[in-house]
Parts: sequence; C-alpha cells; structure tokens
Amino acid sequence: MKLDETYRKYADTVMKYLVGLCGDPVLAEELTQETFFRAVKHADSFDGSVKVTTWLCSIAKNAYFTHLKKQSRYTDIEGEEPSYEADLLDRENCREIYKAVHRLEEPYREIVLLRIHTDMSFAEIGEIFDKSESWARVTFYRGKEKLKKILDIESEE
Repeated sequence: MKLDETYRKYADTVMKYLVGLCGDPVLAEELTQETFFRAVKHADSFDGSVKVTTWLCSIAKNAYFTHLKKQSRYTDIEGEEPSYEADLLDRENCREIYKAVHRLEEPYREIVLLRIHTDMSFAEIGEIFDKSESWARVTFYRGKEKLKKILDIESEE
C-alpha cells in the first residue's frame, strides 16, 4: 500500500485515537502528522503480525508520550508548577488503564482501543475483523471484563 493511500485510509482513525488520548484536537492533528512521519521512517519494521491500525495507534501512543515528556521537561526548565493537577492525575489514571489494555491479548486489545478511541460501531469493528456485529460486541464485553480483572489485580498490589 502506498503512503498516500495509507494516510487517507487510516489518518482519521489515528486522529480520533489521539483525541481520545490527549483531549486536544489541535495537538492530536500535530501528533497524527508525527505518527505518519514515524511510520514512513520505520516502515521496514512493520512485519504484518498486527493490523495496520494497531501498528499506527502504537506509534501514535508513543508520539503522545514523547510529547508529554517534552512538555514535562519544558515545565521543569521554566520552573512553573502545573496548574492542572487534576488533569495530571487523570492522565496518570489513563496511563495505568492503557498499560492494562496493552496486557490484554488480541483481539481484545485492538477491539477495546478501536471502540473507545475511534467511536466505531460494533458493526464497523466486526467488518474490520471479517466477523459479525455480535462477535464484536461480545468480544468487547469480554475484553472489558478481562481489563477489570487486570486493574483489580494491579490495585491490590
């Protein structure tokens, strides 16, 4: 698949995923561009063992975390305390949830991420996997249940 085809096909999904992560459409747009830049740069590392959307969203997530690290360093240099303490706590909770999501096995991981961050319907998710809407709905439910167990175990530790 050519780069322009890949971009047209997946940019909206990556953008929605990033908006879900950061809550800022402008930042998400910048990170989407960064994601595709990194994807081109490391295209030879894509081995096809996961779906393209999974690979791109993984790159997007890493681009977002890199952005957060840079922002953190900038804030430290400026000597300013963040005025958005509650937001930082929410982001920390999100990170813990994402860590737990990434402990899920496939297809649960991808379905949970697609459902939450792209607002895809179960019919659309089923179509991606060449399965039925019911299959996507049940698999998402099972993924959520597995996610709850992972988070419960981590909170007990």
